[in-house]
Amino acid sequence: GRGAHAIAGINRRPAIQLKIAHVWPPGLGGRLAKHSGDARRGLAWVGAARYTAENQKWNAMKVDYRVLAQTIAALTTGEDDVVALMATVACEVHHADDRFDWTGFYRLVGPELLKIGPYQGGHGCLVIPFSRGVCGAAARTGQVQLVPDVAAFVGHIACSSSTRSEIVLPVWSGAGALLGVFDIDSDQVDAFDQVDARALTAILAAVFSEL
Repeated sequence: GRGAHAIAGINRRPAIQLKIAHVWPPGLGGRLAKHSGDARRGLAWVGAARYTAENQKWNAMKVDYRVLAQTIAALTTGEDDVVALMATVACEVHHADDRFDWTGFYRLVGPELLKIGPYQGGHGCLVIPFSRGVCGAAARTGQVQLVPDVAAFVGHIACSSSTRSEIVLPVWSGAGALLGVFDIDSDQVDAFDQVDARALTAILAAVFSEL
């Protein structure tokens, strides 16, 4: 549950450049021998495009949660300003994994009311009540929300057509008070799992436990 992505401001890894004339998927060369002219050239483009997509998938950056936790701890130890902590966590998490398309916090500002906090990515929704969306569900229940397909989530706030899956975690102070929620959106279906949920929960607990 967040706002629409802005085209500017989203960091992307450089696309992998391939020379189509020299790179073929396994078996494609043999199949091309059966065709000629436009048909052969068409297959060449299709084959190279598929290979490029697979190569990008194989080389996608995946988070190392042990390293991420150590980095965030080194940056936040001794800090007690909640906005500074949220901004640092959002930045470090967002740039740690190519699955993470939007990463940010919604702060508890009133009875059953969340407002946008520090984030990385396109514009977020400014206000989310507890009764709406995935973020609202996480704040309302106090439980991690793992949503493999946002289209199947009843009450999902459809702010961006690019969002396919989402994870939202409640954020607690050391005294057990709800500070808000931490929201990560992905443009991939079923991008998050229990490994993400456990690791991110541990990071949030370590960062905000002194508040």
